[in-house]
Amino acid sequence: MKQISAELKAHIEQEVTTLATCWRVTRRDGEVMGFTDCDRDIEYDELLYIAATGFTPTAVENSAALNVDNMDIEGMLDAGSITEADLIAGRYDYAEIEVFLLNYNNVTQGKLHIKTGWLGEVTVRAGQFVAEVRGLSQPLSQKIGSLYSAACRAQLGDARCGVNAAALIVTGTITGVTSQSICVDALREEDAGYFSYGKITFNSGANAGLSMEIKEYSNGQFILSLPMAYPLAIGDAYSVQPGCDKTISTCVARFDNALNFRGEPHVPGIDRVLETASTRSNW
Repeated sequence: MKQISAELKAHIEQEVTTLATCWRVTRRDGEVMGFTDCDRDIEYDELLYIAATGFTPTAVENSAALNVDNMDIEGMLDAGSITEADLIAGRYDYAEIEVFLLNYNNVTQGKLHIKTGWLGEVTVRAGQFVAEVRGLSQPLSQKIGSLYSAACRAQLGDARCGVNAAALIVTGTITGVTSQSICVDALREEDAGYFSYGKITFNSGANAGLSMEIKEYSNGQFILSLPMAYPLAIGDAYSVQPGCDKTISTCVARFDNALNFRGEPHVPGIDRVLETASTRSNW
């Protein structure tokens, strides 16, 4: 049951109301932002809810049967609040969001809570963004389990892997830039492929605090899986973690961690099974 003050309940029951929808967004980096569909800014609970961005919510669908709740939020990209670059950079990935109603002429009446969840898939087109709001029941729809495979199912450094990945992180400075997805540190001496499938995190420059997976590494050159949200520059400081291609050979040669390998490299694959079946059918 939703909680609501007697004053706000009485206001909602009136024929004419002054209600506004507000969104409180808490990003994973700790920044808190407020937005509203009202035609003026609203200050509530020590946070300013900005009206300039122009948010539009879809209908909210809730269910008592543990179905996944449904809601999208559309808005205009605004250089002063939510930018395309920040969305692409992942600054809003899995941000916590609270949606509620209040009387903008008398915020002391409190709020009517509508939904709490996390931002899911975000699409950007023609100067607008559409953000999916995933409710608290979303994790219940996920399938949990593992399938056997030749490749390792663990992530480098997690509890199943056991490798101390933090001890393998090294730092450096960019000495050359080709594009937003290709950069060079001429002082790197690691073998080709050492950082492939690893992760680079920029500690200074326009991309400070942002990370990206490394598609390929060779001769000090990093080719990233996707372009960084902001331009790279010579002098940008970074830290980088070596990669793992999930094969047993890399696990042994690079990390000496075969005992924790979470794959089945010696289980015959489907090609071998079909080949054996075909051979038997010719007997």
